[in-house]
Amino acid sequence: LQDIMVKAIDALPDKEKLLISLNYNEELTMKEIGQIMGYTESRISQLHTQAMIRLRSRLREYFQFKED
Repeated sequence: LQDIMVKAIDALPDKEKLLISLNYNEELTMKEIGQIMGYTESRISQLHTQAMIRLRSRLREYFQFKED
Protein backbone atom coordinates (compact mmCIF):
# COMPACT_ATOMS: atom_id res chain seq x y z
CA LEU A 1 0.00 0.00 0.00
CA GLN A 2 2.85 2.39 0.83
CA ASP A 3 4.40 1.76 -2.59
CA ILE A 4 1.06 2.48 -4.28
CA MET A 5 0.67 5.71 -2.31
CA VAL A 6 4.18 6.87 -3.24
CA LYS A 7 3.46 6.24 -6.93
CA ALA A 8 0.09 8.01 -6.69
CA ILE A 9 1.65 11.05 -4.99
CA ASP A 10 4.47 11.15 -7.55
CA ALA A 11 1.83 11.31 -10.29
CA LEU A 12 0.24 14.45 -8.81
CA PRO A 13 0.88 17.86 -10.39
CA ASP A 14 3.84 19.68 -8.81
CA LYS A 15 1.72 22.15 -6.79
CA GLU A 16 -0.35 19.38 -5.27
CA LYS A 17 2.72 17.27 -4.58
CA LEU A 18 4.37 20.18 -2.75
CA LEU A 19 1.18 20.84 -0.79
CA ILE A 20 0.94 17.21 0.33
CA SER A 21 4.60 17.21 1.34
CA LEU A 22 4.33 20.42 3.33
CA ASN A 23 1.10 19.35 4.99
CA TYR A 24 1.88 15.76 5.90
CA ASN A 25 5.69 15.61 6.05
CA GLU A 26 6.45 19.07 7.45
CA GLU A 27 3.12 19.26 9.34
CA LEU A 28 2.47 22.86 8.27
CA THR A 29 -0.99 24.40 8.44
CA MET A 30 -2.95 25.47 5.37
CA LYS A 31 -2.25 29.08 6.30
CA GLU A 32 1.53 28.46 6.52
CA ILE A 33 1.49 26.54 3.23
CA GLY A 34 -0.41 29.41 1.61
CA GLN A 35 2.27 31.86 2.71
CA ILE A 36 5.02 29.65 1.29
CA MET A 37 3.25 28.97 -2.01
CA GLY A 38 1.80 32.45 -2.43
CA TYR A 39 -1.87 31.44 -2.30
CA THR A 40 -4.71 32.15 0.07
CA GLU A 41 -5.60 29.61 2.71
CA SER A 42 -8.83 29.01 0.82
CA ARG A 43 -6.97 28.19 -2.41
CA ILE A 44 -4.67 25.81 -0.52
CA SER A 45 -7.74 24.06 0.85
CA GLN A 46 -9.11 23.73 -2.69
CA LEU A 47 -5.81 22.29 -3.94
CA HIS A 48 -5.75 19.85 -1.03
CA THR A 49 -9.26 18.66 -1.84
CA GLN A 50 -8.29 18.25 -5.50
CA ALA A 51 -5.19 16.23 -4.54
CA MET A 52 -7.23 13.98 -2.24
CA ILE A 53 -9.75 13.32 -5.03
CA ARG A 54 -6.91 12.36 -7.38
CA LEU A 55 -5.33 10.07 -4.78
CA ARG A 56 -8.63 8.37 -3.95
CA SER A 57 -9.28 7.82 -7.63
CA ARG A 58 -5.86 6.20 -8.13
CA LEU A 59 -6.36 3.95 -5.12
CA ARG A 60 -9.85 3.01 -6.25
CA GLU A 61 -8.51 2.13 -9.72
CA TYR A 62 -5.75 0.02 -8.20
CA PHE A 63 -8.02 -1.96 -5.91
CA GLN A 64 -10.68 -2.48 -8.61
CA PHE A 65 -7.97 -3.79 -10.93
CA LYS A 66 -6.75 -6.23 -8.26
CA GLU A 67 -10.28 -7.59 -7.79
CA ASP A 68 -10.76 -8.28 -11.52
